[in-house]
Amino acid sequence: MRRMRFVGGRILLFGIAFVGAIGLVTAWLWNALMPVLFNLPAISFWQALGLLVLSRLLLARPGGWGRRGRGMRFARGWKGLTDEERQRFRQAMGHCGQDSRASS
Repeated sequence: MRRMRFVGGRILLFGIAFVGAIGLVTAWLWNALMPVLFNLPAISFWQALGLLVLSRLLLARPGGWGRRGRGMRFARGWKGLTDEERQRFRQAMGHCGQDSRASS
């Protein structure tokens, strides 16, 4: 009889190690630069992780992680179109893609 294994265990351990390493690097960089440059206090590992979470919340675009590849998917789709399909798309879009300097 085969033993069941938890397949996500390695991924979970890698994720924890990755987050820990990023937290350590952030704390090290902060403590190496910010107190010297801006006279700010040194931070702990947990404060560095909190700073990373806060920066993600404040600086990330709405929509999360999945928005990164949409432009690439569109480009691959455009390359896969035939000339007739491209022409139909351009006609459907109207004047959106025309350069305003070309008409002046």
